[in-house]
Amino acid sequence: MNERENGGQEQKKPLKIQDNTFRDGHQSLFATRMRTEDMLPLAEEMDRMGFWAMEVWGGATFDSMHRFLDEDPWERPRRLKELIKNTPLSMLLRGQNLVGYRNYPDDVVRAFVEKSCQVGIDVFRIFDALNDFRNFKTCVEVVKANGKHFQGAICYSLTERRMGGPVFNLQYYLDKARQLEDMGADTICIKDMAGLISPYDAYKLVKSLKEAVQVPIHLHTHSTSGMASMTYLKAVEAGVDIVDCCMAPFALRTSQPAVEPMVAALYGTQWDTGLDLEALLEISRKLEPVAQKYVEFMDTTRVATIDVGVLQHQIPGGMISNLVSQLRENNNLHRLEEVFADLPVTRRELGTPPLVTPTSQIVGVQSVLNVLFGRYRMVANQVKDLCFGLYGKTPTPIDPEVRKKALKGYKRGSEPYEGRPADILAPELEAAREALGDLAKTEEDVLIGALYPTTGKEFLEKKYGRKE
Repeated sequence: MNERENGGQEQKKPLKIQDNTFRDGHQSLFATRMRTEDMLPLAEEMDRMGFWAMEVWGGATFDSMHRFLDEDPWERPRRLKELIKNTPLSMLLRGQNLVGYRNYPDDVVRAFVEKSCQVGIDVFRIFDALNDFRNFKTCVEVVKANGKHFQGAICYSLTERRMGGPVFNLQYYLDKARQLEDMGADTICIKDMAGLISPYDAYKLVKSLKEAVQVPIHLHTHSTSGMASMTYLKAVEAGVDIVDCCMAPFALRTSQPAVEPMVAALYGTQWDTGLDLEALLEISRKLEPVAQKYVEFMDTTRVATIDVGVLQHQIPGGMISNLVSQLRENNNLHRLEEVFADLPVTRRELGTPPLVTPTSQIVGVQSVLNVLFGRYRMVANQVKDLCFGLYGKTPTPIDPEVRKKALKGYKRGSEPYEGRPADILAPELEAAREALGDLAKTEEDVLIGALYPTTGKEFLEKKYGRKE
């Protein structure tokens, strides 16, 4: 019986929706290739929908924009902010990794987050691949100093079929949530990057989190496994405050559930979003031809719109595509199943990290090396950094024998470091400024070069007409 049928006895709790069309939607489906020029015509209409926030930046967008689209990454949030005046703009920030693939020193982090606040970002979803929140410290200081919204994210991971076991159990997530609340998080996000969270685990987790902490709970998942919409409904019943969706042309498959059916499903219930379905459908119609422009980047190798394999191997879609690419380059694609078999072993030996950027790449590359050349006969540089402690503390201890092999002859020494990684990273911003010289005209240019020394410099050369 819904709230309208029982005379208002049930307490209304409208579900809030964050729209991810302009960031995670095209990152998940179209290799992050959506251009700013295709966002601007619909920005004002999207602004009128009443979303809790719109995710428009961060993740892989900074990399893709300067590397493949020849767009200045800083211009997108600035231009969208001119048109989206009522809805907060959100970004995905990899903690001390920022929008790159390694931990940057504090001077780069401070400058980047400060500039992000200036160009229009209101909500900072901050996560760390190891869930080591010491890697949040500098980001959070700058976000808070600018009066912006700090959303602390916990990377959701499993070692069993369901939530539980000795590592990623309910207590693990509750402890992490309390840490984030103590850090001053305005909201807490469960970030399920591989679409692994099952409906009843979501219900249990959300219900327990609502009892453990006072701040609103936000759930992010992907439709990769086929469970996402069911998961959202159970999370709503458990009291989740916000969920991530995308407009239909940019939804489902490896992206998030679609906004429109979520709004329709909750209509007339105590969780009624209050969003105008007709207006949403009109925007979907306009987004359809936009999405079709990027179909060439879509995975059309399978008829199935979901990856049922992830229910078994739990490997995120982006990680699989990287593995396939590496093996194909070496003419060893036929050994993919061997890599799949090695992955859980290597992951456990490297401290059971959640499989998300950059740890998914770190574990994946090492598994490929293990299969092709023998276990740890070749050790990737990032694995050495992980074993030393440059990424932070892993959820479980790294295998001592693996660590010993990895740190043999390592540039920073054979004894692992246990402190906050950034505390031993030398400042880099001024060195980047000197390296770029008169090529960098603005502080934003300096940051592009600091984050991506090679491709960033190439972009700036093209930006200022020094290179075709």
